[in-house]
Amino acid sequence: MSDLSAARARFVELIAKRERIASSRLLAALAAVPRENFLAKGPWRVKSGAARNYRLTPSADPVHLYDNVLVAIDARRKLDTGLPSLWAHFIDVLDIRAKDRVIQIGCGLGYFSAILSEIVGAKGQVRAIECNALLAARAANYLRAYHNVEVIYDDGCCDIGEPADVIIVHAGFSHPHPLWLALLRPRGRLLVPLTQRDREGAALKISRRGKGFVAEAVQQIRIFPGYGRGVTALDDRVADWWQRASALAPLRFRGIEQGLPSDG
Repeated sequence: MSDLSAARARFVELIAKRERIASSRLLAALAAVPRENFLAKGPWRVKSGAARNYRLTPSADPVHLYDNVLVAIDARRKLDTGLPSLWAHFIDVLDIRAKDRVIQIGCGLGYFSAILSEIVGAKGQVRAIECNALLAARAANYLRAYHNVEVIYDDGCCDIGEPADVIIVHAGFSHPHPLWLALLRPRGRLLVPLTQRDREGAALKISRRGKGFVAEAVQQIRIFPGYGRGVTALDDRVADWWQRASALAPLRFRGIEQGLPSDG
């Protein structure tokens, strides 16, 4: 086994044990998708999830990418790839299966789009949406071999296509967008980080149940803000309300009005 193959095997084992991953399809996808294929050439600026500062990898050997680290896309803006263990955990929580239709909002350079592609298989579909034109173009190029993935340049808050089994949001917002809820199929699931202006908050899983929805807090998170995320103190209070309410008990509601749950 080559050094790179061994590093990838350890990477998958690390994430599986750390997050207690239940999905064999997810673990197979992590093993199959080369992380280096979705980044510029190294050396890379990387950091652990808790670190504030980047460090430069010793070389451009891809072996350095097979660790549980963030990799800078734009270090000046503190825009990074997702932390592998965190997003593997979220994908596992969403119980994504073969043939599912997934909408991904904020696909970045497409690494997790490829992971999702492997999970849903040839009969599934991934619509990967990115609000940055340059990133969307790079993701589309990196994802050419993944024929069940469509990359769209959009902000993810307008027309994002047909109903989906899963919607996964890779950026922070103050509240779930009503459009995302409307596009969930029966028993569909939405994962959305609800954060304040300091990028701190919680990721919520929202499931469609009959004519309504159930929201549950999954995990604390710090993440780059989504395009159009509000910048007022009121937006922060809305995000804080969602975090507190869903952390206490599953939150049941039928819709969204002015950013908050409604039974109307």
